[in-house]
Amino acid sequence: MENVVIIGSGPAGLTAGIYTSRAALNPILIAGLQPGGQLTTTSIVENWPGTPEGVDGNKLMQDMRAQAEKYGTRMMHGTVTKIEKIAGGFRLETDNGSIETKTVIVATGASAITLPLPNKEKLMGYGLSTCAVCDGFFYRNKVVAVVGGGDSAMEEAHYLAKLAASVTLVHRRDKFRASKAMQEKVFNNPKIKIIWNTEVVDTVADSSGLTGIVMKNSNGETSQLKVDGLFMAIGHNPNTEFLRGVIELDSQGYVLCKPGSTATSVAGIFAAGDVEDNKFRQAITSAGRGCQAALEAERFIEGHDH
Repeated sequence: MENVVIIGSGPAGLTAGIYTSRAALNPILIAGLQPGGQLTTTSIVENWPGTPEGVDGNKLMQDMRAQAEKYGTRMMHGTVTKIEKIAGGFRLETDNGSIETKTVIVATGASAITLPLPNKEKLMGYGLSTCAVCDGFFYRNKVVAVVGGGDSAMEEAHYLAKLAASVTLVHRRDKFRASKAMQEKVFNNPKIKIIWNTEVVDTVADSSGLTGIVMKNSNGETSQLKVDGLFMAIGHNPNTEFLRGVIELDSQGYVLCKPGSTATSVAGIFAAGDVEDNKFRQAITSAGRGCQAALEAERFIEGHDH
């Protein structure tokens, strides 16, 4: 039986790998569908401490992976389809067979919900983004648009207004579902303009990236808006389908951890990163939670082995 299996290979999973392998727990890390996680879609990360010039998202994840492997983390490709409780631990069903382990660290992250735009894949990182804190700096004094009507859209618009020349908030309904306080911030910001009852249906681009968006209002009329960036703030889906009925999740599907801990509702299963954090969603906070989960898993194993 394994000591620990880590599910997910973003900053949380790989940090957990570094810590558990240094603790001589000989962990297995299952990389999942997107090895390296969301950071692999980020061209440059400028807020990772110790990288004054910024670091390429892909390179950062490759380096973290190499560090985890150097200390003995065993990488496995594939995805986990099911977890069940067995005597002394858990059995994980993967698309490459089953594994038995004393503890599990879930670090499967969350996927940003995006609009079904025709050239979305091509323009991600070249004008299209799902994270203002990550990419806002590149739009200093430029013209941007934000899509959404919830708290995260208000936060993104408010954050971008500090950097960009102007922000247009596009919402498909005639009122926001965001909290009153967040709405007030947006309504009172002279740099934010709101377009109601309108959806973004297409993009305009040249060889260097996005140059504008195509919008369609509730009357079916289309119009174009020149923008340098479009931020999609329409929510995230935590990657927790395989955990339904196994551990407690909140109404949105995020893993519920005990206060001040990475422990879940089931002893021996820990969670770290965007899979349990719907508030900060930063690489650095995910890495920190990965460290916590590793230390808690180590203590759990020590407590049960003696």
